[in-house]
Amino acid sequence: MDVSFPSELDFRLSKLAAQQGRDRSALILEAVERLADYNEWFAWEVERGLEEARMGQTLPHEEVGIQLQTYLASRLFHL
Repeated sequence: MDVSFPSELDFRLSKLAAQQGRDRSALILEAVERLADYNEWFAWEVERGLEEARMGQTLPHEEVGIQLQTYLASRLFHL
């Protein structure tokens, strides 16, 4: 299968492949595999969340806010 890229992206892919000492095909294949993996993971997570919601496993808005603040505070502290 042949895929055409806009000239700017084509240049960036060639430059990146050269910097990494790889061939463009391997670089592009890895990128497509990562995209497919991510999309499959994301769809699975959405389905899992919807199933949890159907089962009533949700948090009140206030609790989400508290957990988010706690998480963000712990992340900022470790920077």
